[in-house]
Amino acid sequence: MQQKNIGVKMMGVFLLLLTLGACRSTKTVTGGEVDPSLSVRNIINNHYFNQPNFKTLSGRIKIDYSNGDESQGVNVTLRMEKDKVIWISAPLGVVKAHITPEKVSFYNKLQNEYFDGDFSYLSQLLGTDLDFEKVQNLLLGNAVLDLRKDKYDSEIYTGGYQLKPKKVGQLFKILFQLEPKNFKISTQQIAQPDKSRQLQANYTYQDISGNALPEDIKILAEDEGEVTTIDLSFRNLELNKPMNFPYKVPNGFDKITLK
Repeated sequence: MQQKNIGVKMMGVFLLLLTLGACRSTKTVTGGEVDPSLSVRNIINNHYFNQPNFKTLSGRIKIDYSNGDESQGVNVTLRMEKDKVIWISAPLGVVKAHITPEKVSFYNKLQNEYFDGDFSYLSQLLGTDLDFEKVQNLLLGNAVLDLRKDKYDSEIYTGGYQLKPKKVGQLFKILFQLEPKNFKISTQQIAQPDKSRQLQANYTYQDISGNALPEDIKILAEDEGEVTTIDLSFRNLELNKPMNFPYKVPNGFDKITLK
C-alpha cells in the first residue's frame, strides 16, 4: 500500500491520544487480592473513585500501528487540557492534530492536506461508535461505557473482577475486567456481531504519585475481518503545567475526506 495511505491511517491513530496524567517518577502497579464477597455496586463505585484528577498534561507517546499489510511507528508530543482540547504534534510539526468534543482536525505537511470533521472515521478505524468522552475513557483506563447506568453480573476471572451486563444486548456484546488493586480496567471489549466489529483494549498501569494510570495500552480492533493493532506507550509526562495549543491549517492545503 502506498505511503500516503499509511499516513492517512496514522492520522486517525494520532487522534486517539487523548488523556493521561503523569509525573517523572513511576513504577508498575502490581499486586492486589480479589475479594469474592465484594458486591457489583462496590466494584463499580471503587472503579469511579479511582479515576485520575488533573487539568493539563504534556509529554510524549510512542505509537506502533499495524493492520497486517502495513505497519508504522512514530513518537508524538502531546498537550492536553482535560475534557476541552487535545493537541498532538509529530516531529518537526510535520503533522499536527487538534481535537475537541465538537470537532476532529489535523493537517499533514508531507501531502499538503488537512482533515476537518467528526468522530466517524475513528469509529470506523476502531470498529465501534466513539465520541470524545468514550475515547478519553479508553485512554485513561476507565470503562468506555458508564457502568452506573446498567446492571451487571460479576465473577472472579484470572485474578480480577469480570463484569458482564445482566441483559444481553441485541446489537452490542460487552465485557469489562478490572484489576483488584485499584479497580482499574485491565481489559474491555465491545463487539457488534451483526457488523463483524470488535474493539478490545488491554492495559498495564504505573503508579503516579499514588494514582494508577496507564503505562501501556494495546488496542485490537476488528472490522469485517480487517484487524488493526495499536500499541501506545506513555512516557515523560507531566501534570498541570501552563501550556497553549497553537493550531492553524496552512494556506493552500487541500481538504480530504477519510473513508
